[in-house]
Amino acid sequence: MPGLSSRSAIIFVIVCVAAIAAVSGLPLLEHASTPAPAAEPARPPQPPPDPLALVRWSVDDLRQLREAVANAANEGLDSNDYDPDALDQLIRDKNTGPAADAIADRSALALAHDFALGRVTRRARFGWHIEQAPMPDALLHADLARAVRAQSVRAYLESLLPRDPRYRALHSALADTPADEADRRMALRASMERWRWMPRALGDDYVFVNIPAQQLALWQGGSESTRHNVVVGKPSTPTPMLSAAISSIDVNPWWTLPRSVLAEGKVRPGPGARARGYVFLKRGDRTVIRQRPGPNNALGRLKLDMPNPYAIYLHDTPAKWAFAKSDRALSHGCIRVQDINELARAIAPEQGDRIDAALAATRNRRITPVRAIPVYIAYFTAAADPDGRVRIYPDLYKQDSRIVAALDS
Repeated sequence: MPGLSSRSAIIFVIVCVAAIAAVSGLPLLEHASTPAPAAEPARPPQPPPDPLALVRWSVDDLRQLREAVANAANEGLDSNDYDPDALDQLIRDKNTGPAADAIADRSALALAHDFALGRVTRRARFGWHIEQAPMPDALLHADLARAVRAQSVRAYLESLLPRDPRYRALHSALADTPADEADRRMALRASMERWRWMPRALGDDYVFVNIPAQQLALWQGGSESTRHNVVVGKPSTPTPMLSAAISSIDVNPWWTLPRSVLAEGKVRPGPGARARGYVFLKRGDRTVIRQRPGPNNALGRLKLDMPNPYAIYLHDTPAKWAFAKSDRALSHGCIRVQDINELARAIAPEQGDRIDAALAATRNRRITPVRAIPVYIAYFTAAADPDGRVRIYPDLYKQDSRIVAALDS
């Protein structure tokens, strides 16, 4: 500025900057050597609030819950597992508040879990390996909270049950079965529990094998289109219950003998084995036995491959006589299907010509369907026919009494 020395000009600039900072709230520039103030420690993340802690059960909500608990008996469950006496007391006393909420929460969540996922745990002990869509406890909590707020507790709980008509047929059959028909009621209750283990959506097109019925059904467009007799695993080598998808159609297949067959020691090197098409291969310290395609091949002319951890698949057989037997629990675990050629054409109609051409030849040929077809191999000793009539089938693997004992424990 005119008339100011250099030193005075510098002092003037500093004063102006300080004044501007004071007005605007900006900090003054600090010397580079001045340490920055220590940052505040980060706060630990706070857990989200429990959704049920935000709601309170009214007397009307409690009544709806009590009705759902009473109806659990109609689903083959024991109503006493869900604190009916405690709920009755709360309703009589018109008792609401934190203590009542805790009782109602415990009862409702237990019932929601058992309706949605089934009551019995550790299902692998029954050979059951069909996976359900996960339903975490937090999701059940949140959905129940919404139902309490909407005063629709009973409707919500009942919505968790299977909606498949085959389950509803068992439900009706249980209601019509007198208490003195203990064996029938046991089959119905065990099979209803197994339906609660099943995925809620099976799809429009799928293959459904019921081991006790020893039958396979092809479902297309949401309804059963064909049914085939099958041979299933015998009790000493039971067929596991699993879900997979048919990924290929193997015409004139090779057969690699599974361990259960090798353990029997019936196939030994020699002229007889060679005449039946067996090939013996050394792989490390073990011997692998395979059977060539041909009329004697144990898989017949066709195999529907469905990769799974248990090496189970659907296949033909040269032993057609087995399909006429009433007891067809004869295999080492895999499923032999009567008229499997027709099944293959039905699940892959776009490949019908290729399947026919491959069957007219003798060499091995693998055909891939346009889309994978889901397969469910399940175990229902009580099952509904297409007309809705419920039949009771032999408990081939002696499971029903153990499942019902687990339901009632």
